[in-house]
Order: sequence, then structure tokens, then C-alpha cells
Amino acid sequence: MADGARVPALLRFASHASAIAGVDLRKLWRDPTELATRALQPLLWFLVFGQVFDRTGVIPTGALSYIEFMAPGILAQSVLFAAIFYGIAVIWERDLGIVQKVLVSPASRTSLVVGKALAAGVRGLIQGALVVVIALAMNVRFRTDPAGMAGVAAAVFLGSALFATFSLVIACIVKTRERFMGIGQVLTMPLFFASNAIYPISMMPRWLGMVASVNPLTYLVDALRALLLAHAPAAANLPLDFGVLAMILAALVGLAAKLYPGLAR
Repeated sequence: MADGARVPALLRFASHASAIAGVDLRKLWRDPTELATRALQPLLWFLVFGQVFDRTGVIPTGALSYIEFMAPGILAQSVLFAAIFYGIAVIWERDLGIVQKVLVSPASRTSLVVGKALAAGVRGLIQGALVVVIALAMNVRFRTDPAGMAGVAAAVFLGSALFATFSLVIACIVKTRERFMGIGQVLTMPLFFASNAIYPISMMPRWLGMVASVNPLTYLVDALRALLLAHAPAAANLPLDFGVLAMILAALVGLAAKLYPGLAR
């Protein structure tokens, strides 16, 4: 009986989570302009920052050109920047009374958070595809085998879900759009620059390397670099990369589920 009761409970959880994800994704379907505007930033990074540093040759990248080295980092940056402001939509929903209605539904708090994480993961995949197209136009040599592409999709999905859930935690704590925007702006740059997105950790001062070693963006970049590039370094760290991302995501989902009711007035 216990196993039989567990299966319907899991099905209900999946149904509630997918319903929340569907609502968020329908918003994107009705107004996809956000994705188009977010594609401008990685384009500028490739055309300006990438071109300049590729010519200087001051950053050691081994067999990779600098643009190839930074391509996974820009993909991860795009995921981060799109997901880190995901929580502001929840604050809008609270102000419109939507959160209060959802909180009195039969759905558990965890299923609500997981649903939003799933929607963020799908959004990240679409955003990531745009960045890959831009990188291909810049003659970046990518792997095309199915296993590599599946791994890239999994990493992007996981990273998007992680940073969106982190954003949701921030939204639950600060509760106002103004404070959220300020904190979001403060967090994005340190997360990006204190990672291996645009330069290897070996170039960093020791203190910054220690920060990068606990930065989840570092593990996302490391996984993308191993899976995406045709001349990438060995993929021996992939289990660690995915393990760290999954553990952080699980912890954030649990924390967000505890904080989510606090959004209600």
C-alpha cells in the first residue's frame, strides 16, 4: 500500500510542477522579445571583448583560440544573467495577487518551486541555442556528437534552474522590486568575474581562485567547456561539475520552498 500511495503522490507532484512550468512558459510564448534582446549582450562580448583579447594573446588558452575558450563562458553568462532576475516576476505575481491564489491551491510549496525551476531550465535552453548560433557564426568549432549535445543541454538546463531558484530565494527575502533589482545587479558581476568564464583559474590571485572554486558558475563553465568544444580539455571533472550543480540546486529548492509562503501578504 505504501508503494501504491507513493506513485499517485509523485504523479500529483509532477502534475502540479508541470502546470506551474506551463504557465510561465506561456508567458514567454506570448512575448518572446525578451530572448531576442538578451541575445545582444553575448553578441557584443564575442564581437568586442573576444576579438580584442583573441588578438592580444595575453590569456593562455592552450590549443583553443580565445574566442573558443570564452564561448562556453559566454553561454554560461547568458544563462546566469537571464535566470538571476527570474525572481522579479514572482514579486510582480505577488503584487497582482497571483501568488496568494497559488499558495492556497493543493500544490505543495516544493512543487511550485520545482515548476518555476523547470520553466527556467527550458528558457535557458532557448537562450543557449541563440548563443550557440552566434558562436558558430564566429567560427567556433563545436562538437556535434549526440552525447556531447545532450550533455550541454543538461548542463544549461541545470544551470538555469539553479540560478533561477537562487533568484527566487532572493525574491522571497527582499520582497520588493527595488531591493531585488539592486541585489541582482550586485550579484551578477561578482559571480561572472569570479569564475573561469573568461580567463582560467590559474591566472587568478590565490584568494580569487578560492572564491572561484566555490562559485557554481565555475562548475557550469567547466562542464560546458568539456562538452561543447571540439578541442576541449579532458572531461574527467564532469561528474564533479554535475554533482556540485545538482546538490546546490537541491539545497536551493528546499530553501525556496520554506521561504515561498513568506511572499504572501
